[in-house]
Amino acid sequence: MNPRDNQILRIAIPSIVSNITVPLLGLVDVAITGHLGAAAYIAAISIGSMVFNTTYWLFGFLRMGSSGLTSQALGRRDFQEVVAWLIRGLVIALGIGLLLILAQWPIREMALRLMQPEEEVRQMVITYFHICIWGAPATLGLYTLNGWFIGMQNSRIPMVVAIAQNIINILLSLFFVFGLHMKVEGVASGTLIAQWVGFLFACVLCHRIYGKRVGSVALLSRDNVTTLFRNKEIRRFFQINRDIFFRTVCLVSVMLFFTTAGSWQGEVTLAANTLLMQLFLLVSYVVDGFANAAEAMSGKYWGARNFRAFSYTVRHCFLWGFICAFLFTVIYMVGGDAFVALLTDEPTVVEEAREYIWWIYLIPICSILAFIWDGVFVGITASREMLITSLVAAVVFFLLFVSVYNSWGNHGLWLSFLVYLLIRGSLQTVFFHRSLMDRQDSLL
Repeated sequence: MNPRDNQILRIAIPSIVSNITVPLLGLVDVAITGHLGAAAYIAAISIGSMVFNTTYWLFGFLRMGSSGLTSQALGRRDFQEVVAWLIRGLVIALGIGLLLILAQWPIREMALRLMQPEEEVRQMVITYFHICIWGAPATLGLYTLNGWFIGMQNSRIPMVVAIAQNIINILLSLFFVFGLHMKVEGVASGTLIAQWVGFLFACVLCHRIYGKRVGSVALLSRDNVTTLFRNKEIRRFFQINRDIFFRTVCLVSVMLFFTTAGSWQGEVTLAANTLLMQLFLLVSYVVDGFANAAEAMSGKYWGARNFRAFSYTVRHCFLWGFICAFLFTVIYMVGGDAFVALLTDEPTVVEEAREYIWWIYLIPICSILAFIWDGVFVGITASREMLITSLVAAVVFFLLFVSVYNSWGNHGLWLSFLVYLLIRGSLQTVFFHRSLMDRQDSLL
């Protein structure tokens, strides 16, 4: 196997493990509250987790921006700039986390107005929210660190941290809930402590593994301190991350509308769509591992202006991605019904899911272009192209849904979603071969 393929797998496989563990923090909370004897506990934790997941997802640019900028600086062997992007990212991430804490009341009230839970659930959500909000700086700081690690071609540290974080969350939540009988407060406290332990653990690993390199840069000399937050670098950081932020808004809008449109058709269709969407998320967790490899390696080779290695990396990340897509298609065609039956024994939901499951057979192939191109675009910091393609694809999604919903119903919703994925990937392909290749020629 080619050494670059080995490197792709060394980055992709730990990233896949990390991606799969991400939703476990919320799932563990829901599983524990499911044994407290009342549905209100599950509803409260589900709403609270969704509020934080959506909020943090919007700030995912802290990870993606750090990854691309760091990998390019590494490719140029500009280690002072490598360290500078880490410090800039951490300062900004911690600052945003503190702002979220200060703005917790309007965030909480806006979320409660949108969700409109019953009074008992509302009070539990407030309790959960006011504890977990103090983990915002740690969560966003860990976003930056994980992006920086990936930029440094190291996805093992994020994997180790994610696993440790989940173990701590499980043990503490179980202890607080069943040992100290704290209920919602115990679940929230376990999550909060796990978030800060994960962040501090990542800081310790960063110091142990990269401390000598960081120290050798002598970053804290007077000249470097004055240039650390130069207007040029800060403007570039915020320009890239602004584009990624609004691109994420487009993605969140589509995903939230997908759930909302499903709810219009009744609780059975909503439940079926929710179960089938888990199959899409499973594909995304795995293929995103190769997208992370594309981020790290394409950014490094782009920064080094080694365009032969860059081209090889892009092609082979797609190759591995398409292999995964093919395998998932086969697995879903053979075992999709069994997976749905595993998730629920409600016969009406199972029957409803079977009517739409063939759309899931198309999901892996339709999504692969968008996933891998996202990784490449993050690596070469082509954030404007990411924004444009996501915006156009989202507009097409909404227009197509309005056009076909009355005649196609839920099939129209799934059709619109698949077309949205195809449009994103197809437009990114066009941008890459036209606009970005022109940019490459200008660097030669």
